[in-house]
Amino acid sequence: MASQEFSGKSVLVTGAGKGIGRAIALMLAARGAKVVALSRSEADLRALETEIGSRSIAVDLADPVATRDAATAAMPVDYLVNCAGTTTLEAFIDVTVEAFDHLIAVNTRAPLIVSQEYARSRIARGLDGAIVNVSSASATTGFADHAAYCASKGALDAMSRVMANELGRHGIRVNCVNPAITMTDMARKAWSDPKKAGPILARMPLGRFIEPEEVAEVVLFLLSDRAATVNGISMPVDTGFGIN
Repeated sequence: MASQEFSGKSVLVTGAGKGIGRAIALMLAARGAKVVALSRSEADLRALETEIGSRSIAVDLADPVATRDAATAAMPVDYLVNCAGTTTLEAFIDVTVEAFDHLIAVNTRAPLIVSQEYARSRIARGLDGAIVNVSSASATTGFADHAAYCASKGALDAMSRVMANELGRHGIRVNCVNPAITMTDMARKAWSDPKKAGPILARMPLGRFIEPEEVAEVVLFLLSDRAATVNGISMPVDTGFGIN
């Protein structure tokens, strides 16, 4: 049923070059979508172009002017996935203003800017739409050494609820997905030590971490007409991590 459900649709995916964003881009293309891929890495974008024929836009999302220019250039698209994100690990008392500002810029401000341009484009055309913001379990869990990251994702969830309220009145649905630790290449390195991974796995009732494709499946559901009345949620994708 879902094999070509995005046939004829275009989707802008930020952070499409790596990890969860790349899994989302690949799955969308496999189900018929034309992907507009936004990433900082030219090499990642070229590789994605070769694999799925995506359209590429290279941009550093920490730059608000360049971000708005890139978002404008990407339009029009039918759907938007804000997946780009970054992190810096610092103990709370050592968090620098520079690191905090950078994480807010990429993880919260960039989705604001890109979503503004998407919404303006859809509203001007009298069209409905859907946005999925890839947040994190960190939006509601106080992980040590993640003060700036948790703040940025908590802000993203709060902003998304306002977006869902205001943009929903124009037929544009907005939802978050909130994965716990997801086994991207970077995460595999970070969590390969059983001593480090053990305490976290003990909080996960299914006893394992999440794969990028499992997050992508939820993202595609929330974009699709199958979720036509789902608006303003933060969907855990965490094997039950949040219930402990």
